[in-house]
Amino acid sequence: MILNVILIFAIVVSFVWYFYFKTKQLRTHLPIRKKWFAAKGSVCLGAFIFFFGVNFLFLYQSSVTYAVSGLFILLGGYFMYHNYKASKHYGQFVQEELTLNQ
Repeated sequence: MILNVILIFAIVVSFVWYFYFKTKQLRTHLPIRKKWFAAKGSVCLGAFIFFFGVNFLFLYQSSVTYAVSGLFILLGGYFMYHNYKASKHYGQFVQEELTLNQ
């Protein structure tokens, strides 16, 4: 029961952060910063999918649920890993881009 509440909280928080980074991405005009916010938003989207898969795994117990949950967990983990690396890569150039465009 408490694990379900924690997972629901993580799902909501990751969706809120996804929405936050996507609005930041739309409001900026600098291209590297746009890519950086997109990568950060995609990390949060991956976390949303991952936590949703884990929560779905605990709610229902069937072989179809295991397959779908496994797919969500793997896909969310891939999104988080790949976009975290992209976020670190673009993060190196954000300050430089900001100083060049002022």
